[in-house]
Parts: sequence; C-alpha cells; structure tokens
Amino acid sequence: MDEREKLRKFRELDDAFAEALRELESPDHQLDIPTGPPVRSLEEQEADEQSRQQVFEHRLKTLMTDYALPAESVSELLKTLQSLGRIA
Repeated sequence: MDEREKLRKFRELDDAFAEALRELESPDHQLDIPTGPPVRSLEEQEADEQSRQQVFEHRLKTLMTDYALPAESVSELLKTLQSLGRIA
C-alpha cells in the first residue's frame, strides 16, 4: 500500500470518527446500544429446565416403547454415552 492510499484510508477513518463524535454530542441523539435477551429469574430458568427434562423423559419413554427396549438397556446406553462424553 503506497503512502497516498494510507493517507486516504486515514482520512476516511478520521471522518468517520468525527461523525460519530458529532452524533454523540447532538442533544436529540439517543444511544442505540444493542443488548442481549432480558435477564430471566432463577425460577424461570428452573421452570425451563424442568420443562426440557419432562420433554426428554417423554421422548425417551416413547422411543423405549417403540423399540421395545427395557429400562436396563437404555440406562446402560446412557451411561456409556455419558462416559464417552457424548452427553452431559
């Protein structure tokens, strides 16, 4: 990159910075700060976790019924998957 190109890029950056400062200083300017999702209470988080657990248990029982698997076999499978780090 030659000196002229560097100077041009510097001027563009300087202009953008100056414009941002002018926007911040204008009296009618409102900050538009992006935020994440609202913070949920511990009770809401626990309720969501319990709901997910119930859905998982229902799906697991349905699969056990569909494939005629005894609880011992499923328990052994889950323990194996957990020991391999495939599930938490």
